[in-house]
Amino acid sequence: MPIEQSVIVPAYKEKLNIKPLTTRLFAALGNDGSRTTELIFVDDNSRDGSVEEVERLEKQGYNVRIIVRTDERGLSSAVLKGFYEARGEYLICMDADLQHPPESVPLLFQSLKKHPFALGTRYAPGVGIDKDWPLHRRVISTTARLMARPLTTASDPMSGFFGLQKQYLLQCDPKEINSHGFKIALELMAKLPLPEGSRLGEIPFSFGVRTEGESKLSGKVIIQYLQQLKELYAYKYGLGNIFLFIICWVVLVLYALSELVKLVLG
Repeated sequence: MPIEQSVIVPAYKEKLNIKPLTTRLFAALGNDGSRTTELIFVDDNSRDGSVEEVERLEKQGYNVRIIVRTDERGLSSAVLKGFYEARGEYLICMDADLQHPPESVPLLFQSLKKHPFALGTRYAPGVGIDKDWPLHRRVISTTARLMARPLTTASDPMSGFFGLQKQYLLQCDPKEINSHGFKIALELMAKLPLPEGSRLGEIPFSFGVRTEGESKLSGKVIIQYLQQLKELYAYKYGLGNIFLFIICWVVLVLYALSELVKLVLG
């Protein structure tokens, strides 16, 4: 059967997560979904046995492959690499660390059949972030989400669990997309030529803690996100209104700090 759906997983030293992600994903897709879906790991030359792990799973009958990059590194560029090389019309990106539940992928694909862009959201009634997620990560996440609010109607623009119909990616000039920004979903929501008036599909999911591997968050990543926001504000509102970004940044950082103090002091 032809491939209709592609799941892209950017990875760096994620060998221990490859097997559980693969087996859980295809179990969730079922027999019919598994036949029309491919899983693509885009690995930034980890040299940790990830290639051999994927090859073992492929021999077991899973429709999985790995792309190893040696020319560049980075989360967003890895996602775009996988999207452009994918065979499916419906594309989903998810993390390798199992914080994005593979069991939610079928729902996200269902949403993509109705919407040009779909997003997994942690901010919906009845779902949320794992109670063991560190306090400082919660504050950073909330602040970053608020800073992106003027750019999109999405409830969780910081989510890395998202999908799109490939036709809209192909309609966009690749040079317009910043492949070095940290939040590629936000970048694509702001720049893809999505139909005017179209709604975003949103699928609630509970965000867990990382089980294996290393966190992507660092001071460099935060700076990259601020630079990306500055560029997107200029893209959407014009250079003359870039002061809006600066004001929002200052206000929201102060707000986040005040909320952190309240949480710490109880």
